[in-house]
Amino acid sequence: MDRLMPLASALGETLKAQSESIAVAESSAGGLISAALVAVPGASAYFVGGGVIYTRQARRGLLGLSEDVVTMRAATEDYALILAGTVRERVGATWGFCETGASGPTGNSYGDAAGHACMAMVGSSDSSMTLETGLTDREENMWRFAEESLAFMARVLGDVK
Repeated sequence: MDRLMPLASALGETLKAQSESIAVAESSAGGLISAALVAVPGASAYFVGGGVIYTRQARRGLLGLSEDVVTMRAATEDYALILAGTVRERVGATWGFCETGASGPTGNSYGDAAGHACMAMVGSSDSSMTLETGLTDREENMWRFAEESLAFMARVLGDVK
């Protein structure tokens, strides 16, 4: 967790300074993003909640999104934008964030290679990005996805002011 804490602490300070909150729907990072945000003392001032949305069942059960609503494949920026907006709306946060991808050691059933992740942040503005680590190491990809997710959130918040 040490490698995530500087990013999470800075992000928490930014959210608190702006009197904003965040909710997280993550997949391939397996809860590391939320864990880092919650590990910061005072996290209740900005972290509303979230979940590991790892399967279609979780997406339906936790976010209420069926295949009728989500018509594109997972692990895309469009998918991440929908989940980020939904988690934000469902818990009433200022910002919603989603990470979705393939941690490895093989790719996902959609044809994405291991190390592929898409991220999105939805709030007063919407942003998304795709990350390709080129790695097949599952654990390292999970840490990289979490690190880049926190850095991405910080960039989005820095651009919004």
